[in-house]
Amino acid sequence: MSRSVPEFRAPSPVERIFNKIFGAFVGLGLAPRYNYLLQVQGRATGRVYSTPVNVLELGGKRFLVAPRGRTQWVRNAETRGDIVLKRGSTRRRFRLRTVAGDEKLDVLKAYLDRYTLAVQRYFPVRAGSDARAFRELADRYPVFELLDAAPDVPPRLR
Repeated sequence: MSRSVPEFRAPSPVERIFNKIFGAFVGLGLAPRYNYLLQVQGRATGRVYSTPVNVLELGGKRFLVAPRGRTQWVRNAETRGDIVLKRGSTRRRFRLRTVAGDEKLDVLKAYLDRYTLAVQRYFPVRAGSDARAFRELADRYPVFELLDAAPDVPPRLR
């Protein structure tokens, strides 16, 4: 596969089951503070899809990284331009800004360093590597900055 086209790594059946169970806990607010349930409307069906994610805080900004590549949530979010993060009874909508260049390298490094146990298997670069080590593979991993959106959440995402 070309380095310019992000790869996609589908979850195994065991990972799918784990994500459903863990997502339920995250949705109830019973997970570490950086875990959220990402909700995004499907680009073709309009159905709301959910998946647990790690939100990275770096330099006063919040980021989402897709360690599996251009997953369905990434494609839906790119089409919609916004997502909802849920944790317990709190839901908050965000607009997305695609991150590129050196900023993306820094975010990927910080993400891998912070969440090594959960995501190292998706990265050929080892945690603790210099940010430049991500240059050749950065296109495989979509990265978004979370920007505040209007405070109201659409009824179908409630």
